[in-house]
Amino acid sequence: MPGIFRAYDIRGRYPDELDEAMARRIGNAFARLLSAEQVVVGRDMRLSAESLAGALAKGVLEAGADVADVGEVSTPLLNYAIIAGEFDGGAMVTASHLPGDMNGVKLARRDAVPLSGDRGLPRLEAMVGEEPVARAPGSSRRVDMLDSYIGKVAGFVRNPRPLTIAVDAGNGMAGPEVPRLFERVPAWRLVPMYIVPDGRFPHHRANPLDPETTRDLQERVVREGADFGAAFDGDADRCGFIDERGERVREDLVTGLIADYLLGEVPGATILYDLRSSRAVVEAIERAGGRAVRSRVGHAFIKARMREENALFAGELSGHYYYRDMGFTDNGLVTMVMVANILAASGRPLSELIRPLDRYPSTGEVNLRVSDPEQVFAALAARYRDAGLDHLDGLTVGYPAWWFNIRRSHTEPVVRLNLEADTEGLMHEKAREVLGVIREADPGAREV
Repeated sequence: MPGIFRAYDIRGRYPDELDEAMARRIGNAFARLLSAEQVVVGRDMRLSAESLAGALAKGVLEAGADVADVGEVSTPLLNYAIIAGEFDGGAMVTASHLPGDMNGVKLARRDAVPLSGDRGLPRLEAMVGEEPVARAPGSSRRVDMLDSYIGKVAGFVRNPRPLTIAVDAGNGMAGPEVPRLFERVPAWRLVPMYIVPDGRFPHHRANPLDPETTRDLQERVVREGADFGAAFDGDADRCGFIDERGERVREDLVTGLIADYLLGEVPGATILYDLRSSRAVVEAIERAGGRAVRSRVGHAFIKARMREENALFAGELSGHYYYRDMGFTDNGLVTMVMVANILAASGRPLSELIRPLDRYPSTGEVNLRVSDPEQVFAALAARYRDAGLDHLDGLTVGYPAWWFNIRRSHTEPVVRLNLEADTEGLMHEKAREVLGVIREADPGAREV
């Protein structure tokens, strides 16, 4: 099992690292861990997903629990099913934005509370290594919750006006959901792209963070005169945006935009932001009268902190956006609705709404392969010991005019650097300086 149990999910290459036998053991251990009576199981469109989900369900049944099979769905729908169906837990077979030869499992308890590296996954990993339990098998049934789920999402729509929205589903699980939502909002015109789920990913990877994956959408937005474009990842829990000019919108700035809007509805609410976000996001939250709470990176950690703080909303640089009214879970479809609501309420184009937030130059996320991350972190902490330092997630160094965070990736063997400054010149100067310290500490360090 080395390497497949990550900080907040399970993922590996199929079938070398994750196969049906392992999925069956995971299902058996999961049911035992939760002392579950009923578990809901879903899967995405990957070519290996159906057989892996079937094996996982078999393990759950052998542990004596019943299985509700929701079939091929998005992760947000699976989370909704856990909550609405009052299941003891849920398992989603997906590898999100990763290539088609990868697969994985996202696991959650009752109320869609995720298992993570500090909340259940290490215990589960240990139980997977034990002998599976064989009890009187539970029963299995099919459950269709798509209409109910779309109704829930449609409930977030406010005063719709005519909008043209181009949607790139990336041949992922947003595909079946988006047209159903648009049927409920006649004022919106859908420009569909790559809507049919296909685990071969014939057009591009389902990763809205990768500029290569949004080129078609950017062109289509301009050609169709769309008000904006939305790009989803494979399991539809993430969403990226293209403005009416065909330009990509930074994911952290979307956090600030939505926070400002929601604080108009719920004054004084708590909003979480991930520690890589621009200072402009914090300023937007506080200017709108909200309480800004900084969080470490990762969906399981953010969901846990949201519950602790009873936060209304949270946003991540990775394009995950979380809503209290969706059980503190992330939801790409609801996020698309929020952006449409904001355009309808303001009557202004997306580029104009984003412009005031886009005032601090940033490197974006720089991925570096290093031999010894801790040595690199120690060298940076020593070099910038006169700054404000914290270790909430990796190392964050803060000065009045610039700051950076460097952290280990939870999904790839790299460290990730984000640096922001008050001016373009200072950003480039400090990026060169920080990269120089990294390469001095680790001469083999390279960008990937």
